[in-house]
Amino acid sequence: MRTTQGYFPLDWKLVKAMAWTETGAARPQWATKPLQIGNAGDPGLQVMLRREEGSDLIVPPTMHVSFISAASNPRANIEAGVGYLLTKLANTSIRSVPEPSSQVYQVTVKAGDSLSKIARSEGSTEELMKQLNPGVHGLTIGQVLKCRKASMRRVVTGWKFINTSNIARYYNGGGDPKYREKLDFVLRALERRRKQ
Repeated sequence: MRTTQGYFPLDWKLVKAMAWTETGAARPQWATKPLQIGNAGDPGLQVMLRREEGSDLIVPPTMHVSFISAASNPRANIEAGVGYLLTKLANTSIRSVPEPSSQVYQVTVKAGDSLSKIARSEGSTEELMKQLNPGVHGLTIGQVLKCRKASMRRVVTGWKFINTSNIARYYNGGGDPKYREKLDFVLRALERRRKQ
């Protein structure tokens, strides 16, 4: 995830601004659900608990267990909220991914073979077969091809820019039309306090 193009660490001030915007620091919800993830009708916590929308690529498997208490545990609520935010800001797609421990090996074309048939029988993907054998268009019996174990998986391919506009759009989902303005207000207040 951190090595994917466009990734940069999430600024803690944005998370604090989200918590103030979601609950207001003086309200009782601040103590239990600072990011308000897990409220009735809010899809965020269910996405995280079910490991949907690529959240399993963003959050380590060991953290998913703590999300069960996100409705009552403030730390788990923040972790689930940040995980959901990063899930919404990640660009994902289904790609051919080589198995990490597998090596490139050779296969010999038999009668009736095609790249897709060989890929299926060898536990690879047609996309990877094409990458390993550029320029191969028609197969001939006895032809030797390169192969490697692979599968089609969802992967993070990039990141949307992390700013108040995208947080309002993807995390808040348009639920509060003033969400971005509120985030910007809190960030300015934090900056003024820092300078004092």
